[in-house]
Amino acid sequence: MKLTKIFAAVAALAISAPALADTLVFNVDGIRIDEEGKVDRFAALLIGDDGRILQVLDRGAKLPQASGGYDGKGQVVIPGLIDAHLHVMGIGFGALTLDLSQTRSLEEAQQAIRAFSEANPGRQWIIGRGWNQELWGLGRFPTAAELDAAVADRPVVMERVDGHATWVNSRAIQLAAVTAQTADPAGGRIERTPGTKAPAGVFVDAASTLIYKVVPEPRPRERDLALQKAQDILLAMGITAAADMGTTIDDWQAFRRAGDAGSLRLRIMSYAAGVEAMELIAGSGPTPWLYDDRLRMGGVKLYLDGALGSRGAWLKRPYHDDPGNSGLPLLKPDQLRNLMSRAAMDNFQLAIHAIGDAANSELLAAIGELAETYQGDRRWRIEHAQIVDPAELAEFGKSGIIASMQPVHQTSDRVMAEARLGPDRLGGAYAWRSLTAAGTRLAFGSDAPVESPDPFAGWATAFTREDARGEPFGGWRPEERVSREEALAAFTADAAYAGFADGRFGKLVVGERADFVIVDRDPMLASAGDLRATKVLETWVGGERVYVAK
Repeated sequence: MKLTKIFAAVAALAISAPALADTLVFNVDGIRIDEEGKVDRFAALLIGDDGRILQVLDRGAKLPQASGGYDGKGQVVIPGLIDAHLHVMGIGFGALTLDLSQTRSLEEAQQAIRAFSEANPGRQWIIGRGWNQELWGLGRFPTAAELDAAVADRPVVMERVDGHATWVNSRAIQLAAVTAQTADPAGGRIERTPGTKAPAGVFVDAASTLIYKVVPEPRPRERDLALQKAQDILLAMGITAAADMGTTIDDWQAFRRAGDAGSLRLRIMSYAAGVEAMELIAGSGPTPWLYDDRLRMGGVKLYLDGALGSRGAWLKRPYHDDPGNSGLPLLKPDQLRNLMSRAAMDNFQLAIHAIGDAANSELLAAIGELAETYQGDRRWRIEHAQIVDPAELAEFGKSGIIASMQPVHQTSDRVMAEARLGPDRLGGAYAWRSLTAAGTRLAFGSDAPVESPDPFAGWATAFTREDARGEPFGGWRPEERVSREEALAAFTADAAYAGFADGRFGKLVVGERADFVIVDRDPMLASAGDLRATKVLETWVGGERVYVAK
């Protein structure tokens, strides 16, 4: 009886006594965006032992006691940056294979491929990505013969920078058994040699599957290595969470293995690579948040068209620089609606790739129709939304549509977009301001590895419409700029909202996870050029330091 009373007294004391938080991060110049879109400054964060924020303290406030403390020494703290659209495993594999994104001529690319092959004599396949014939000034796609000139004895497969075309050598074509008689698959195009109709060496959109069906799949240990490499890259850039667009079952298993091992440091909002992968991974509804809000599959990624660079984006009128071509719709109207319905009926979120104005128009119509049946908080996502008919911009403000866009695409694509569309069809191109004016919420990302995942480059681009060289002076179509504060929100709170993660992370408010970044300058005061040069000193996820600059 006496022991019982003692235990009860101890339990009551434990309940009534104030619990000490794990960490007090103090003496910082903290920055966050409040609900009105204004900059809010703070001086300290009190973080609980579960990694959630207990208090946000202003300068001069009395600091509470904590079991652990971290003196920020006056350094600048910003919310952990969130990339609303990238490809996690693509980043990792891109860092482990050949990268052609910096090549500026066909000859330079050939030399890089030859050198990589010679440095890796044991590889049965030479794999890489990042080529861009526009940067090479080639005026056409490269050919298999030109790839043979670099490497002919082994199959070579090089993915275009936008991921919507594949350049291969003759050995790869032979192994894939593609001939002049092979028909173009639905939603794809085999570039052919004039006169003979033989495959010329480039496979656009769905035609790439003809090649990839014979490319060996990475082994689990290679996937695990790629995931760790991707996390290293992203955390070093201040990215604490990301929407993974196109998660396969093999990707998901790598994420789960990392979570089980305690090595999943990045938060991943996962979107399945199609309805079949969605059902295989998540079953009859979105998964719960796993590993302390580090992983969830809540939606599905679909493709409605290709990209401008490979002339696969679906346009209402033919390309200005290719009058016989209007791009490729990858799904028929009934297929699109059937797939959307299949996902929506089980409450999966839809994230659909649409770049051309025809694709965006068709998708807006489909969302309008399905929203009448599938009501509630759906947060329909249109990924990229690069070229929109100006007459349809207002449609984005309906049905709670989120425009998931990548600012750096505007600077990378500017010259190409002018050539592809001509001067009279640019009114709805990369139209960030017009979309927000229509009532659309913007979620910003990078589409890495298509672009660099560097969020500071995207942030600077968003409020200047200028590239890293400050061109064009004053910005390209500057009326479509957003404010510095709006851009930060699109890379933090609004990117979290776009992934149904609001209330969990993204704002640095009480109750959310303590995800933040320590940087070497004040991004609200820096010039665009200085903002691009921002150095991440430390990255924290859930109140735990996961990256320190060397």
